[in-house]
Amino acid sequence: MSGIADVARRAGVSKATASRALTGHGYVSPDTRARVQDAARALGYVASSNAASLVTGRTRTVGVIMPYLNRWFFAEVLQGIQDALLEHGLDLTLYDARPGSRGRGLIFEDFLARKRFDGLIAVGLEPEDRELERLIAVGRPFVSVVGDGADSSSIHLDDDNTARRATDHLLALGHRRVAFVGGDVGSHWADVDRRRLQGYEQAMTDAGLGHEIVHVPSDVTLPGGYAAAVDVLSDASRRPTGLVGVCDEVAIGAIIAARRLGIQVPGDLSVVGIDDHELAEMFALTTLAQDPRTQGVEAVRVLLEHIADPEAAVVELRLQARLIVRSSTAPVDRASSAIEANTGRR
Repeated sequence: MSGIADVARRAGVSKATASRALTGHGYVSPDTRARVQDAARALGYVASSNAASLVTGRTRTVGVIMPYLNRWFFAEVLQGIQDALLEHGLDLTLYDARPGSRGRGLIFEDFLARKRFDGLIAVGLEPEDRELERLIAVGRPFVSVVGDGADSSSIHLDDDNTARRATDHLLALGHRRVAFVGGDVGSHWADVDRRRLQGYEQAMTDAGLGHEIVHVPSDVTLPGGYAAAVDVLSDASRRPTGLVGVCDEVAIGAIIAARRLGIQVPGDLSVVGIDDHELAEMFALTTLAQDPRTQGVEAVRVLLEHIADPEAAVVELRLQARLIVRSSTAPVDRASSAIEANTGRR
């Protein structure tokens, strides 16, 4: 079996240069790298990750910890993380930290302490019992996707600005009775919910509609949005004409509730969500789209910078959402719609 010395001899370089070309650790010119890789292929040489770990002290593995594996956002972020890690030739160890599960306790008390990874990405954690401090204390480079802390780098949507823009979209269509549905201070997503609620409240206040602010708490799920919307929409005396969902799942639940109550969307009620969930197109939902895969890719990029330079500065990357207008929103009436007025349609 061919070794690194054989590859170096065939490529006409030193063993150190051949190693750098094949592992990616250290600079090698593109021509030299290509020559070494051609030699390795010709000889059928496969680098040993165990041998590389002994030399570099690295495992070439990244740990990923997240509370849910079967929900759209987490699956998309995980896909982005995996794609980026594979591009860099790195392995992934996934930890399923479901809230309230025995496994979550074991992850924090045992598995993470073994440090069988070069860095750690935590996705969507609202750490309890000082879990964020425990993650940082592991002593490996650490990046958070959704959730932030002064002592660690984070990648997340600019949630308050996103909810403000969702609300502004309805206000521009002439809506004045706009409710915010979803989220609860006691939920697992409490911090995200709070920031999005604040964005809605700020938009309403800036428009002189602070007295019209209505928050209907619910679980951050499609059934949760359905139940909350049935509650607020079935009361004609307080029925809004516009509704901002804390996320697309809540907004879709609200659309289903409206239809079952005989309320036309968007004729009687305009609904806007946040996410661009995989079901958003099916329900023609106007939404503020985020890109979870990009968040995963960016988390890997930042983590690799911290691995390469443990003294690198903490990074907070706030990503901006993109408004996608579908047919779940319309003017409350054309005369009061800024959007209709600006297009000249009466």
